[in-house]
Amino acid sequence: MTLRARRTLLSIAAFGLFVPNGLFIHFTLTRFSSFAEAALHPLALGFIIDAFMATALLAWYFAKHPIGRHSWTTFVLLSLAGGLGFSLPFYYYLNKRDTAAEERHHDVTS
Repeated sequence: MTLRARRTLLSIAAFGLFVPNGLFIHFTLTRFSSFAEAALHPLALGFIIDAFMATALLAWYFAKHPIGRHSWTTFVLLSLAGGLGFSLPFYYYLNKRDTAAEERHHDVTS
């Protein structure tokens, strides 16, 4: 993976962690007294259900077709910690970073 690709993935992951996830955390803490109250809002509930469905589908895919040494459970934990806008690029980065490092090591030792 090129340096530019790594930086791009990490930038997208940081944006996903701090912007959409940050908005969610901010409004959950300031406009609602609890997560349960926020989940009762129809628009929020729709986004929450959609995110969980997408996470489940992607986790199933990554379980059937691993993209690297980090398993689908890592993807799910990242998704719960920071949403899909964070977890998808960061999970890809984690898996491909290791692959690129192994390829560089193999090239040097060959």
